Amino acid sequence: QVNLVESGGGSVQAGGSLRLSCAAAGFTYDHYCMGWFRQAPGEEREGVAGIDEDGITHYAESVEGRLTISKDSAGTIYLEMNNLRPEDSAMYYCAAAGALGSWYCVEREEMMDYWGQGTQVTVSL
Repeated sequence: QVNLVESGGGSVQAGGSLRLSCAAAGFTYDHYCMGWFRQAPGEEREGVAGIDEDGITHYAESVEGRLTISKDSAGTIYLEMNNLRPEDSAMYYCAAAGALGSWYCVEREEMMDYWGQGTQVTVSL
């Protein structure tokens, strides 16, 4: 059984930083991607950053340069978020898929196999 658990969300002022974590348990694919999606109230969920087993990353254009995805050897992925803007406010979800590259973990939400419960990020002026 695969379990993804996000943490690290919170409330910050515009220009501030947050670091999200997603701990993965039971995810044993040799080739995979993991990524971060977000959904603001009234909006569709969108992919923001993905990473594969080799550390190859892909970002949505709207966040490139401000958000950085990384992973460690234990299977935890991170999303370092800098220079946050009010429009970054959303519920952030971790997702994972076997046998796909990092592009898919941003651009193909429907292909994700596993999802976490989400962690809220709120950015105020």
